[in-house]
Amino acid sequence: MSNEIYTRKLRRSRTDRMVAGVCGGWAHVLGVDAALLRILLVAATILGFGTGAILYLICWIVMPREPAADW
Repeated sequence: MSNEIYTRKLRRSRTDRMVAGVCGGWAHVLGVDAALLRILLVAATILGFGTGAILYLICWIVMPREPAADW
């Protein structure tokens, strides 16, 4: 039996992005489709009087960008 611990780091995605890669990064960590998170974010923005947009901006500022792939 292996005792390896796998950690996922929350980073803005370079590949799965529409604006800044925030939803793509969260989708990678949570293991869900980024489109689902984008739909939920738009709904939260519309129904929550801009709360979703504010959360997105905070994540954009706080989350580091995913490192570039070395080819």
